[in-house]
Order: sequence, then C-alpha cells, then structure tokens
Amino acid sequence: MKQNRRWIVACAALLCIFCVGVANAASNGQKVKLNGLITGRVGDTLTVKNLKGSTNVTVVLTDTTKVAIPKGVLGLRKAEQGVTALIPGLKVQVEGTGTDTRVVAKSIMLTQDDLLLAETIQAGLTPTQQQQAINKSNIAANQQGVAANKAGVEANQQQGQANAAAIGTNQEAIAANQMEIQSTTQRFNELSEYDTTAKATVYFASGSYVISDSDKEALRLLAGSAIGTPGYIIQIKGFADSSGNAAMNEKLSMDRAQAVVAYLIQKCSVPLRHIVAPGAMGIVDPKAPNEAPEGRAENRRVEVKVLVNRGIAGSGN
Repeated sequence: MKQNRRWIVACAALLCIFCVGVANAASNGQKVKLNGLITGRVGDTLTVKNLKGSTNVTVVLTDTTKVAIPKGVLGLRKAEQGVTALIPGLKVQVEGTGTDTRVVAKSIMLTQDDLLLAETIQAGLTPTQQQQAINKSNIAANQQGVAANKAGVEANQQQGQANAAAIGTNQEAIAANQMEIQSTTQRFNELSEYDTTAKATVYFASGSYVISDSDKEALRLLAGSAIGTPGYIIQIKGFADSSGNAAMNEKLSMDRAQAVVAYLIQKCSVPLRHIVAPGAMGIVDPKAPNEAPEGRAENRRVEVKVLVNRGIAGSGN
C-alpha cells in the first residue's frame, strides 16, 4: 500500500515538472509572426512597430537570420538581401521565436517597393528632389518647343502632368511613412545617441569606383579600431562631383559606397550586420566648389564613420 502511494506521488511530481517545462518553453520560445515597420536599429537589434496593435517589438538578428524579397506571382522564389537593407521606415514581415515584445528572427521578408521607399526616406528625400529637378527641366524644354510644334507641345504637357502626378503620389507616400514613424523615430534618436570613434574619407578618380591602395590601408585601420567595440556600427555615404547628369551621379555615388562596403566585409572581416545600408548622396553636400578640378576631386569621395551607441558603450555590454 505504501509503495503504491509513493508511486502515485512520484508520478504526480514528474507530471508537474513536465507541465512547468512545457509552459516555460511555450512562453519563451513560441513561434511569432508579425507585420511591422522598422523604427530604429542599433547593431544587431531592430525596433519594429507591430502594425497590429501598434506595440514596439525588439527583433534580434543572428548570423542565421534570412532577409529576402519574394519573387514571382506566388512569391515561392526569394531573392536574398543583406541585413544592411533593414533600415528605419521599411515595412517587414518577421518570423521567429520569442514573445510579444522580443523576437529572435528566423526570417525577415520585405518588398522591393517598400525597400525603395525606405531608402528614399533614409537619404533625406534626395532622389525625389533630383527627380523633381529633372522633371522641371523636361517641362521647361517642352515649353520652349511650343512655337515649332503645337502638336508636340500638347503631348509634352500631358507628360508633364503625368510627371507632376507621379511626384505628388511619391510625396504623399513618403509623408505617410514619415508620420507613421515620427513619434518612435524621435524617441529612438533621443535614446540612441552616437559617438564617432573613427572616420576615414576614400577618394576616387573621375567616373571610377576603384579604391586606391592608400585608402585600402586607411579602411583596414578603421575596421581594426571598430571590431570588438560593443555596439558599434559603420556608416557609409557615397558622393560624386557635378560632372554628368543627376541619375549618373547618384548611381556612381552608390557604386563607390558599395565598393567600400565590399572591401570592409571581404578584406577587413567586418560582419555585414554592423554596416548600415550605404547612402547614395550624388552631388549633395559638396566639400569644395565644383568649378575647379581640385574641388571636384574633393567631392568624389566616400565618407566612412564608426559610430558607438553611448547607452551600450556606457553599460559595458
């Protein structure tokens, strides 16, 4: 009789332990899927505003996190992206494990249109302003042809209206996204103050994005000072001089920035997740006047900065 009671007590204890283990596993490692808007990033951690419920979720990136854009009608094929694409203002679909407030990401899906829109916001509306200038120039050229070809004028005016409508639509979309992240972005900026611990400027020949040997050495020194520093990220901005048209300069500035990113990853062992999406600034913010060859040489550059979050650095984590 006593043995039966002991056996019953032992079974009940084992059952309780099993139930507690299952409960803890369910609460700490449950599968999570959410659609949200990235409102901030610090190193390997994203702040994502859940579009369902408007709550903030901390999303942790790992070396196995997959970032991709679905391809095709059914979205069965996927084009993998680097984690540098995960920037504030980007709509994403996150799948992983965790809780309602913290998720370790297994996969993050985004669309090409949302990525382009977020990059436009990240670059401070520079591409939109350049497109506006191009459209205004085209409209002015079309108006000059009124006297020579009235039929052509009408077609050009219609094209001008279409361009204006496209600009208006783009501005409305940007404004809507900015309003969506305004409050959380402001808080993120206030809390995430950065110190610049190292910086370098890489210069290029006209029309080129090949890094010189001396600048490669400067990048190696910068990377060496950054790796191992808690909470560091590397910011990269590409620039061009005023030679060529706006579209050409924007592409060339991006090619230069991406060349620096590739060198830091491949030759300096900087993890991709520590590099912020590079910015293509075109001819914005020149260091010197573009009228002289010396000034144009100063403007064909990529600016690289190592930034450390004061909160993380101060905590010693």
